[in-house]
Amino acid sequence: MQPSKLRSYAMQIATILGNIDSGVLALPEFQRGYVWNRNQIRGLFDSLYKGHPVGGLLVWVTGSESVTQRGEAELPLGMINLLLDGQQRITTVYSVARGTPPPFFDGNAAMFTGLRFHLENEEFSFYQPVKMRNDPHWIDVTAVLRNGPGAVVSKLDATVPQYGEHVQRVLRLLNVLQTDLHVAQITGSDMSLDVVVDIFNRVNSRGTKLSKGDLALSKICADWPEARQTMKDALDGWKQHGYHFSLDWLLRSVNTVLTGEARFQYLHNKTADQVQSALGRAEKAINFVLNMIGTRLGLDHNRALFGRFAIPVLVRYLDRRDGPPSIEEQDKLLFWFLQAGMWGRFTSSTETVIDRNLEILESASDPVDGLLEDLRLWHGDLTVEPQHFSGWSRGARFYPVLYMLTRRSEARDLCYGWPLKVGLPGKMFQLHMHHIFPKSRLYEVGHSRPEVNALANFCFQTAECNLHLGNRLPEEYLPRVEAKNPGVLRSQWIPEDPQLWKIGNYPAFLEARRELLAADTNRILEELLHEDTHWLRPKGKPVPTETGIAIAPGGIADRDEEAEIDNLNDWVISQGLPSGKKEYEYTSQETGAPLAVFDLAWPDGLQTGLSSPVAVLLDEDTSTLSIAAGAGFRFFTTTDGFRVYVTTVINPPGAEPSRSDT
Repeated sequence: MQPSKLRSYAMQIATILGNIDSGVLALPEFQRGYVWNRNQIRGLFDSLYKGHPVGGLLVWVTGSESVTQRGEAELPLGMINLLLDGQQRITTVYSVARGTPPPFFDGNAAMFTGLRFHLENEEFSFYQPVKMRNDPHWIDVTAVLRNGPGAVVSKLDATVPQYGEHVQRVLRLLNVLQTDLHVAQITGSDMSLDVVVDIFNRVNSRGTKLSKGDLALSKICADWPEARQTMKDALDGWKQHGYHFSLDWLLRSVNTVLTGEARFQYLHNKTADQVQSALGRAEKAINFVLNMIGTRLGLDHNRALFGRFAIPVLVRYLDRRDGPPSIEEQDKLLFWFLQAGMWGRFTSSTETVIDRNLEILESASDPVDGLLEDLRLWHGDLTVEPQHFSGWSRGARFYPVLYMLTRRSEARDLCYGWPLKVGLPGKMFQLHMHHIFPKSRLYEVGHSRPEVNALANFCFQTAECNLHLGNRLPEEYLPRVEAKNPGVLRSQWIPEDPQLWKIGNYPAFLEARRELLAADTNRILEELLHEDTHWLRPKGKPVPTETGIAIAPGGIADRDEEAEIDNLNDWVISQGLPSGKKEYEYTSQETGAPLAVFDLAWPDGLQTGLSSPVAVLLDEDTSTLSIAAGAGFRFFTTTDGFRVYVTTVINPPGAEPSRSDT
């Protein structure tokens, strides 16, 4: 066997780009996707223009028939170079220089468009109409690199004294394609895929950090190159049905099916056939769980699906069963799923909690009872109390419970008397959140934001009904809707005492409605248990003095604020940065109790592993801000302030790119 060899040489960027065009340089399938942002794109071109070092490339020379590359391009016969280190830099230069990404690119191509260079201050920046439209010194970088300097130079003003200097700067920009990069090339018959993946993972430790799932997936793709795309296809299928899951989440379910463990390290010694089989089994079980949760509980879309990391546990349980569970068994599993979501069992130390539950599935004589007993020992009483509906905003832990009640108990539209369902034809008949006591009227009489947006003041209605009721007080419209549609108030857990419909009795209304909501929740929990109701507190037994209720401050208050948050999140994505987590629940690491709800958060930073946790907290009280500060979050109370942070700290003009990437 020929031992591995390392060969080093210099190659111009223009030649490297040509090798990509011809298929001689490709990307192995086990590589992750493009992860740079626009700050790093600008920084790379600034370094190339100034002649600063930008790092070299590491390539693996192998036969084109021995591995699968990323993308759909045909590889030439014979030996090719697979890029192990340098993907982000080469993808960036290729995309800007050619005006289109390379064949192996997987991401948003729009992030490369519009890079401009200023001939006076020699600054790189992406196109901004107000700033650049009337300034002829801003030139199109792609136009110069793709088409040469002629068209750009012909538009320069030859009468100004700086003309010659401007021409030289255009040529200097073009010459970045003549930059020599150091290329380290490894080859040899002993360079197996496993060895190469190990090298790839070691190289990655110096650049933008990979998640544990990324590293595990790179190992899987070494043996099964199509794994990443196959999993993405599965995620796209669930997305079409309103569920948004991450690649890490799906891989966690595959892991539990295949290994009975939560930690990804247990996947490393599994074969491609084993992983492929486990993915198929995990998909089947996930579909069963989603259908069970959607049809039996009504939690039929992403926002209502809390406790999603309980699903890998259910997937493991279902995969090990011989045949589908009975209705009674399904209901007991749903009881556990609801309880895990209501008390936040999977909101902290996720791997540890999943592993604890997987261990119970293996060791308990009755696995489902074992899960419930463990949950009761961890949380305490599993009965729902009225105070549990004391949260506020759609970030409240019990918001999905209110939605479940609406769907499972067939709450009716106040205006039309129809049972409320998802997907009714017509935009105006989609489900909207309705404040029973209008927000503006409550603010007029001095109620605070948490009081106005109390969960017990929410109900679901069609958009048409929501618009029709408008700003009217309950004492005005509730008698009319009840007379028109008898029983509609009871279907929405609205107290029928007219005195409680007066705005002066609003606190008493909330208290009465919480009692109705809690009673119906417990009724549903009892139904799910069939005759085995000993998991709930026996009727007549006193309520514990300490109920363990935690009302988390914070959260999005209304649709206007949500629209502002959504617009900000879209803007962040347009900057080449990851999407934030909307209404992120920050919880106690010890108990899982909710401590606060942040409007929009990046708990791992805008650049994972490289920047601090950050959150946007609009119109929040001091308690929410204090919790965010104590948790180590850098927070902003205005969207404008956050944008300044992104453009000056995360994506500053001319910043240096990372010196190592893959």
